[in-house]
Amino acid sequence: MNDCLFCKIIKGEIPCSKIYENEFVFAFKDIDPQAPFHAIIVPKEHISSADEINADNSHLIGKIFEAVAVIAKQENLNNGYRVVNNCGKDGGQTVGHIHFHLLARRNLAWPPG
Repeated sequence: MNDCLFCKIIKGEIPCSKIYENEFVFAFKDIDPQAPFHAIIVPKEHISSADEINADNSHLIGKIFEAVAVIAKQENLNNGYRVVNNCGKDGGQTVGHIHFHLLARRNLAWPPG
């Protein structure tokens, strides 16, 4: 996607504070953090939203969660964390590239307020 913000970040066309990268996944600090630690984790392959997950790309979601575990260890998120995915306008998705928020270093009450 030529106009996708996250695709541009992955390609290095837009600067970011990279936290993690491998063959399948890219993670960076959120520019508007909602917790003391707030990372965005995206697959390098463009998938618009959770609605677009299928048999051909679902393995990438597993790679996202493998990255979550690595990042949690790397960042010493020993007291726990939350992983969030927003899907669609009413779900709060603001960028049309599936992404997961990794939030930590504060008490994340439920339900969120």
